This record gives sequence, structure tokens and C-alpha cells, in this order.
Amino acid sequence: MTAEYKVHGDIAVITLNNPPVNGLGLATRQGIADGLTKANDDAAVKAIVITGAGKAFSGGADIKEFGSPKALQEPNLLSVILAIENSAKPAIAAVHSVCMGGGLELALGCHYRIAAPGCSVALPEVKLGLIPGAGGTQRLPRALGVEPALNMIVSGETVKSEMLAMLPGQKLFDKMAASAESLAEEALAYARSVADARPLPLVRNLPCKHPLGDAYFQFARNMVKGMSKNFPAPAKCVDAVEAATKQKFDVGMATEREIFLNLMLTPESKALRHIFVAERAASKIPDVPADTPQRAINAVAVIGAGTMGGGIAMNFLNAGIPVKMLEMKQDALDRGIATIRKNYESQVKKGKLKQDKYEERMSLLSTTLSYDDLKDADMVIEAVFEEIGVKEAVFKELDRVMKPGAILASNTSTLDVNKIASFTKRPQDVVGMHFFSPANVMKLLEVVRGEKTAKDVLATVMAVAKKIRKTAVVSGVCDGFIGNRMIEQYGRQGGFLLDEGCTPEQVDKAIEKFGFAMGPFRMGDLAGNDIGWAIRKRRYLEKPDMKYSKTADLLCEKGRFGQKTGAGWYDYVAGKRDAVPNADVVKMIEEHRKSLGITPRKISDEEIVQRLVYSLVNEGAHILEEGIASKASDIDMVYLMGYGFPIYRGGPMNYADQVGLFNVVQAMKRFAKNPLDDAKFWEPAPLLAKLVAEGKTFN
Repeated sequence: MTAEYKVHGDIAVITLNNPPVNGLGLATRQGIADGLTKANDDAAVKAIVITGAGKAFSGGADIKEFGSPKALQEPNLLSVILAIENSAKPAIAAVHSVCMGGGLELALGCHYRIAAPGCSVALPEVKLGLIPGAGGTQRLPRALGVEPALNMIVSGETVKSEMLAMLPGQKLFDKMAASAESLAEEALAYARSVADARPLPLVRNLPCKHPLGDAYFQFARNMVKGMSKNFPAPAKCVDAVEAATKQKFDVGMATEREIFLNLMLTPESKALRHIFVAERAASKIPDVPADTPQRAINAVAVIGAGTMGGGIAMNFLNAGIPVKMLEMKQDALDRGIATIRKNYESQVKKGKLKQDKYEERMSLLSTTLSYDDLKDADMVIEAVFEEIGVKEAVFKELDRVMKPGAILASNTSTLDVNKIASFTKRPQDVVGMHFFSPANVMKLLEVVRGEKTAKDVLATVMAVAKKIRKTAVVSGVCDGFIGNRMIEQYGRQGGFLLDEGCTPEQVDKAIEKFGFAMGPFRMGDLAGNDIGWAIRKRRYLEKPDMKYSKTADLLCEKGRFGQKTGAGWYDYVAGKRDAVPNADVVKMIEEHRKSLGITPRKISDEEIVQRLVYSLVNEGAHILEEGIASKASDIDMVYLMGYGFPIYRGGPMNYADQVGLFNVVQAMKRFAKNPLDDAKFWEPAPLLAKLVAEGKTFN
């Protein structure tokens, strides 16, 4: 049962029981409705308590029903709330732990509410590109006051129950329980105390006005639009709450419903809902069951105290896990620790970290110059130079010193994890953990599964990723894994666009207008153009038939490696990240174009965006077909969390679905006819062609 019904003397208790957060799926809604009918038909019952089992009152909609007919099937949440309001006997919501979204709307429909302290309360629908759709925008302003309610609805952030109970004039909580443990008993006692009170109070009947009316809502609208220009939902939250202050309740409910249903159809909401589901799906590996035993990770070692090693170490220190850092020379260790201290001190200065927390984290960090001192670590992550010979030396040492069962991880971004594993006598313990720079900030972690990586190693690494607050995505072994393999094709297209008539600034501006955090040339300058140069040199030997523009090589030959040298595709002033166009670079591109006998043409922003984005999509389709990624949504998560793809477009594969895969393939066929592009690359990946033929999508 997903909603249990029990009678305690003269009080009926309906307990939502749909783990993990008592989502309001169809069976749960039906259970509440049935319980209400039973209670009202039983003469011995005087009042009804609605609560949640386990660690939540209710987290709202059941994500398993997202987008399915069940989500709208009767009784829908609106019908359940109406049934509660129409109950002849008082309904008391006993909320605890988590009361969010539809769960809060359900509680607002009850006649009374008693809350446990420490309960997280929110209407987070805006984070899915929606507004609350079951009366949240109409009832919360009445129960809490217009301004605090609008702040909660527009931000989607959680607030603790005891904080809300302190607001002057609030009618959200009629009573606060002494503790979560005493809530059940206190709810029964409170239900008995109000059992005979009539008329039954309804939140919908409370007044709802703002003293400054139009001026306040105009101010709110201006603030919201400035902060969320690519997302329609926040401004619509303001419209819905304003309706609560100006319209009769039922009219306001109709306004809310109309806004909610219109937002459901927007690409932004579809993208955000896709991300919500994709992020949860990323942690599920098809052949690794959820109950796979995990290895204990109580101490971690990091090899390399450079930018990457230091950033990786900080993730574990932040999570309270001791770290031992190894370097070959003391001065390298000293530099690494100084950088970690500087990062933490900057957070302390900004008020983001308390001094005692900073000291606590630093106390968990120890250093060594000897591999032998790493023998007790449960997991070791190497972050040394990206060269297979260097990795071989490191992993042979790790194989010698690490205890049995320790996880040996490589932070490689492109190298063969199977080859790295072969340098040890325990390939089952070897895994790739590709962090993104800066490792202490970027959310993405590519977990690279070698052909011999043990299932319990994978399960452990995924759990560790959660502990250090990373979004982990599993990749198979190939050159560049998911993210860098795709970005190489994106970069190639950027080069061809320069050959054909664009400037770096034009390409970057077009893709940034589309929503990317930065274009390919600004990104190259940030990462270091010498890194791409090294990869291309390897490609020229391994894949001599693979076509590249030579402009990036010419740039590197001039020593313009990017921000670290103060000069790349753009110029940079010390201490600033502003990209300043350089006339000599433009001249270099023009001269190279001339040497190839190419007459430049005017290229539209639309073509720039399509060539860059569809290059990601086609390579992503190859990656899916080869089983390097297990699902299209994993590729989307890599690009959203690690490469600055616009959130409101939901990732490259989701964006392609929205545009229509038929339209994507038609554009690719046009690009294949361009003699200056790579016609072979624009052949649709077999999976993409198959999906188009069957009228299907990636996700």
C-alpha cells in the first residue's frame, strides 16, 4: 500500500508510504481519497490526521510518473485537495522531515497543520521550469503573507519549519511539535482538541493583499527578469501570486492552472524536467545492482600537488575525509598546500566558510615524499602529467605499496584506462576518475570503467562521488571518453569556420548567444591551446586521414597558449579574464586562408551554432552506439555539468530531440556538401539514422 489507513480511538490516521519521499503518485492519491471516504463514513471517527512514513511527509510529485498519463489521472492532486477541503471532519496535516511541492500543497489544503522542527519546506517547481500547479501560488500567500510566499515560490529554495513558524501573522502552521519523535502523539492530541470546532477553517478563505499592490509586483517582476532571463517560469510565478491578491480564489486557481499547463509545454521546462530525471538516472548503472556491496573509503591518497591534485584533495577534505598528498619534491608540496590554503582563505574572506571549518579541513591534510606512506589509504587518485610512460611508473609503484582492496584511480582525461590497469597485478581495482578543472568547483566527474573494473569498485566510486557532491557519469574506455571525444569534433568545426570566413570572436559570440558559458576559442584559451596541440600531433600520426584546420597549430607556433601566457586567440591583461580580440591573430587567419586559396564567405550565426552543436550530437550518437555511454541522458549530464552547455536547453542530445532528429540530419546533409568541411564526419551515425527512420528520439 502507498497510503495506509489506521484508526487510533476516535482519530483516523492516513499515512503516505511511497518511498523514498512519499511521492504523490496515482496509487498514493487514491489511497488518500479512499482514507478520507472511510473516515467520513465511520461515525466513531471525529478527526483525520494525514502524515508521511519514514523520512518525509511528502516530496511532491512522483518522478516515476513524470510525463506519463498517470500524472493527470483522477484523482489528481487538485481533486484530492478539494476532497480534503470538503471533508465534514477536520483534516490535520502532521508534517515532518520533508514537505515540498505537492506535499506542501496537500498540507495547505488541510484544515490544520502541525509541524515538527527541522522540516524542510519548499515549493521547488520553478527549478523544473514550472509554477506550483495544485494551488501553491494561491494558498501559500494567504497562509504565509505575500512577500515571504513569493520569495519561496520564485527561488524554489527550502526553509526550515521553525523559521516559518516565527513569521508574524503566519497561518501556515497552527502548532509546532516539540520534536520529530513526539509529532505522532502530539498530532493525535491536537486532532482531538479541534475535533468539534466548527466551521472548519480553510486557507482558501483567508485574505490575500499586499499594501503596495502594483508597485510591489512590478518591482518583483523587474528583479526576477534580471536574474532569470532565459527561464520563463520565475516571472510567471510573480503573475500567479499577483492573481492571488487580485482575483477570487477559484479564478486565481484557474489562472494558476493555465500558467502551469502552458509552462509544461515550453522547451525550457522540458529541458529542466529532463535534467531532473537524468541526474538521478546517471547514478544507475545497468549491470551494477543498487545493493552491490561497497568498499569502505575512510582515507584517500592523492598523487600530484598541482592545480588538479590540489583541487581533487579539497573535495575530500570538504567531505571530512583525510587526504595524504604525495609529490616528488618538497617545494612542489609546499606550493600545492599554499594554493589549497589560499583557496580556503578566499572562502573565509567572502564569508562562505567559517574559520574553524577551514582549520578542521586543513587538519585532515597530510603530505609525503614517499609512496610507502600511502599503504593505508583506501583509495588513491593520481593527477600526474598526461603521458602514458609517467602513468606506468606511478601505477607500478601503487601496485607495490597499496593494500589489497584499495581502489587505484587515474585522473586521465584521454589515456587508455585498460592499458593503465595492465601496469598492475590488480586491474579489477583500477578505475578512471576524470575530474574537471577547477576540480574543487566543477560538478562533473567522469567515472571511466575499464574492461576489468570490478562492480563493487564502480558502486563505491559512484557513492564516493555523491559524498563529495559530484555528478558522476560512467563512461567506457575510448580516446577522450565522453566529453573530450565529443569536444574534439566541436573544436574541429570551430577551425573549419575560421578557414571559411569567421573570426574567433564571431564564432564565440554566436555560440554564447545560444547559451554556452563560453565559445570554443575562449575555452581553448582557458584550458591551454598547447593541450589541444599535443592531441593533434598525436592524431596526425595515429589518424593521418583526419582533417583539421591548421590555424590552431599556427597560433601555438607563436607561443600563444592562452590565458596562462596572456595571449591566445585573444589577449589577456594580468588579473583579468576578459578576452580582447587581437588584430595579428585575425591577420594570421586571413593569410592562412589566402594560402589555401579560399575566398571568405559570410557565415550566419545559425550555421555556426548548428555546425558546433550538431557535431556534438553526431559524435554522441556514435558514443551511444559503441556503448561508451549507456544512455543519451548521461551525455547530456556530461555537457551540462562539465562543458557549459546551456541548462535551459537540456544538453546536446535533448536539444537534438527538441529540434527534431529529422531536421538535424537534414542540416548534416547540407554540411556534408561543403568542400571545406569534413563530408565523412557528417555522415549520420548509424544510430541517428535508425532513430530518424523509426521516428524515435535519443531520450
